[in-house]
Amino acid sequence: MGSFSIWHWLIILIIIGLPFLFVLRAPPAGVNRFGDTPPSMNFGEAIASFFRNYVNFSGRASRSEFWYSYLFIIIVAVLMGIVDIFVGNEAVSSLWNLAVLLPTLAMTARRLHDINRSGWHQLLAGFFPIGTIALLIWYCKKSDETGSLNEIQRVFR
Repeated sequence: MGSFSIWHWLIILIIIGLPFLFVLRAPPAGVNRFGDTPPSMNFGEAIASFFRNYVNFSGRASRSEFWYSYLFIIIVAVLMGIVDIFVGNEAVSSLWNLAVLLPTLAMTARRLHDINRSGWHQLLAGFFPIGTIALLIWYCKKSDETGSLNEIQRVFR
């Protein structure tokens, strides 16, 4: 009962080693394959873009769009939690969380596209703490300014 078997070590290796395969791998070199560089946004523009691109998983999202949208989601979630306290159940906040689930996943995928990573990398959040820490670092990273295929094609026209 006190010793580690090979199966315990295998589980630890998968939980810790698997995320490192994705985290330490560099993004593809060259142009950003996900489109043009996104513009910086203020709070209102970011919220409008968040709801305008409700389930748009293509393209790129700037840091300002990402963080302002998350700030809005958290503020509304706190307000919905306060409403839930007065109502006496969790229906209001549950509906809000359900309403913003897909646009949050889409915005996060677009934010990862901005640093030339696949949107599927957000699945690394399930590998706590390594995957979560890597995602937080990527969310804070500056945009990939190497240009896009569209910008290069415009030069050669």
